[in-house]
Amino acid sequence: MSNAEAADVRTAVPSPVTAPPAAVAAAGPEEGHPARWWILAVLAAVAFMAQLDLFIVNVALPVIGHSYAGSSLSGLSWVLNAYAIVFAALLVPAGRLADHFGRRRFLLAGVAVFTLASAACAVAPTLGVLVAARALQAVGAALIVPTSLGLLYPAFAKRQHAMVVGIWAGVGAVAATAGPPVGGLLVEASWRWIFLINVPIGVVTLLAGLRVLPEVRAVAGSRLPDWISAVLVLASVTLLVLGTVQGPSWGWGSASTIALLAVAAVVITLTVLRTLRHPHALIERDLFTSRPFTGATVALFLFFIGFAIFLLSVVLFLQDEWHYSVVRSGLAIAPGPAVSALFAINAGRIRARFGRLAPAMAGTLCMAAAAGYWILFSSASPDYAAGFLPGMLIGGISAGLTQAPLYAAAGTLPPDRATTGSAVLNMARQVGSAVGVAVVVVILGTGAAHTVAAFHHVWAAEAVAGLAACLAIAVTRNNRA
Repeated sequence: MSNAEAADVRTAVPSPVTAPPAAVAAAGPEEGHPARWWILAVLAAVAFMAQLDLFIVNVALPVIGHSYAGSSLSGLSWVLNAYAIVFAALLVPAGRLADHFGRRRFLLAGVAVFTLASAACAVAPTLGVLVAARALQAVGAALIVPTSLGLLYPAFAKRQHAMVVGIWAGVGAVAATAGPPVGGLLVEASWRWIFLINVPIGVVTLLAGLRVLPEVRAVAGSRLPDWISAVLVLASVTLLVLGTVQGPSWGWGSASTIALLAVAAVVITLTVLRTLRHPHALIERDLFTSRPFTGATVALFLFFIGFAIFLLSVVLFLQDEWHYSVVRSGLAIAPGPAVSALFAINAGRIRARFGRLAPAMAGTLCMAAAAGYWILFSSASPDYAAGFLPGMLIGGISAGLTQAPLYAAAGTLPPDRATTGSAVLNMARQVGSAVGVAVVVVILGTGAAHTVAAFHHVWAAEAVAGLAACLAIAVTRNNRA
């Protein structure tokens, strides 16, 4: 690398296409980046695209199986598992490297990878090709999600952070809850549309991002993370999520599951020790000196155990117990995303009125309340208005209230660690989601499977997760939160 190139990497010299942090300073700390609203639009679009694919495929899985003769349920499950494992494992390494080499660069690379992988999914001739393309999709998503939040903070004045993070998190909440209804509608045409629809969105956002996104990277002289801790983080997350998603099919008491989870526990222990002892560990111990960040990480893990239970259980309940079609199930769920968006977009106003912690705690309690409502009022006889809809609306409020203030905890970190912090928060989310899905499978896999009583047990687990998340927020609060 020449001296000129090195100078450009370290100081992010302005260019007509990429406006660096210096441009933000020139605009004034109270105003933020001149193109901040365009930046928000691009980042919200790519975050929506990446988050939607976490959930949209679930409803299409049976239809996908019909396209590949001889495919087994265990083979089909890897359409979901490959994405979940790769995405969770790469979030933190991608976020940390993006902080070092440039968030804009990593995000645009992620959009390109995700778009190409989506096209490959849409035309996959065999199940093996589809699974491989899904894993590649997850690589792109891991580059996109933490960097989108990491680019958002520097573009806006600090007084606007609650509002814009609320919009960003609201987009993610809508993507998660909109997955089943959108997937149900697209599957009516062809399951391949759930992937093909990403291609034009990806192309447009890539072109827009090239033009408006600023570059943000670590200060000159910063070191790359310790490679041993990076390998340990990758291994620990991969082993833990793999054991969680395979446990139901292998059997939780099988030698394979026990051995895999035991190895995961050992590697996680080594990861924690390396993090505590090495000054340049991939996940720096200094991140957790922020009590709001620590609490948000734990709370997101617990909240998304419940949220995954919420999303999967309602689809299964509507289709298996009430015998709704895929499309009808999607429409029945649709009020949830609408309410979620309404609350999340107004996160800034809600925070100004009630502070950061109260909305998050109220949101986690709403999750428990939604589960409690279904336990009390759902039955084998379909009664959408009285037995289902109120719980769905309360669940939408939960998603809209909770996510924005928890993700905003990344803003309590130093500016050059916002992307790494976002990656840690999203990793907690993904591991929690994998655990939540496993909880549903374990409970519905018992002798009482797919009865109203079994679903009541599932919702009881959801309520416990919501209450535990609320407790995590409460015990890690500080006086300034």
